[in-house]
Amino acid sequence: MSKTLQIGLIGLDTSHVSAFTKLLNDPDAEYHVPGGKVTVAYPGGSSDLELSYSRVDGFTNELHEQYGIQIVDSLEAVAEQSDAIMLESVDGRVHLNQFMQIAPFGKPVFIDKPFALSTAEADSIFELATQYNVPLMSCSSLRYAEGLVQVLSQQENGPIYGADFYGPMEIQPTQPGFFWYGIHTVEMLFAAMGAGCEHVTVTTNDKQDVAVGVWNDGRIGTIRGNRHGNRLFGGLIHRDKATQEVDVYAHRKPYYASLLEIALAMFRTGKPPIDRNETRQIIRFIEAANESRVTGKMVNL
Repeated sequence: MSKTLQIGLIGLDTSHVSAFTKLLNDPDAEYHVPGGKVTVAYPGGSSDLELSYSRVDGFTNELHEQYGIQIVDSLEAVAEQSDAIMLESVDGRVHLNQFMQIAPFGKPVFIDKPFALSTAEADSIFELATQYNVPLMSCSSLRYAEGLVQVLSQQENGPIYGADFYGPMEIQPTQPGFFWYGIHTVEMLFAAMGAGCEHVTVTTNDKQDVAVGVWNDGRIGTIRGNRHGNRLFGGLIHRDKATQEVDVYAHRKPYYASLLEIALAMFRTGKPPIDRNETRQIIRFIEAANESRVTGKMVNL
């Protein structure tokens, strides 16, 4: 039996750290994920992002008091005392700087969404990962929702020629446009369609955004981001013989548990499950979609 991995957390300003720690550290938790345990954490936090600074103390206290997690005063201390790192800071603006400080330790790293807020930052993170031989992955947990994974595994209706996804899309000024909650639906779209999007066009108003992406083989994928009405995630996968609904709420197993299973496998094998070109293109897609939100014009990726 492989040893239990000692996992370090960086950025205690998101509910993800509470959910992940419970699933990893509590053997009585439903859908407990064995093989890793959170042991050390660095709070972090962004002073100009209310959704960060207003929550960091609460999650820090919860992890320390309920789970006995050691709270340290630097990112380097987390890297020194862990086998693998989950960079959870809710503010995508800080990911490059934080990764820059931990990459030299060569530990495998999961970076929560958004991976970066520009392709330039994404490229810099990947360059550092290559330089220090760091196994690296980043994604939204929705990519591994059982309802999506199961539909994608069903090949009997032929290849996918298009997909439509929807979800909530509040606007957070420091994480512009699709980077905040829109990234969840973008992740689901790319999980279905893969890399290869050539251009995107967005129509937007105060209630919703609709992004239409065209792939290099002619396939079309869409995203509807809602700020009014439906607050749920979902989608449709179009195949040659049928259109299949994606119901991410149809299964009891939480997306977080499925994501943790994938992340732990990468921590052990050193093999990222998502090609870095796809992760980079997700960031570029959002960057281009945000440009189209402003101009109303088609933007090439």
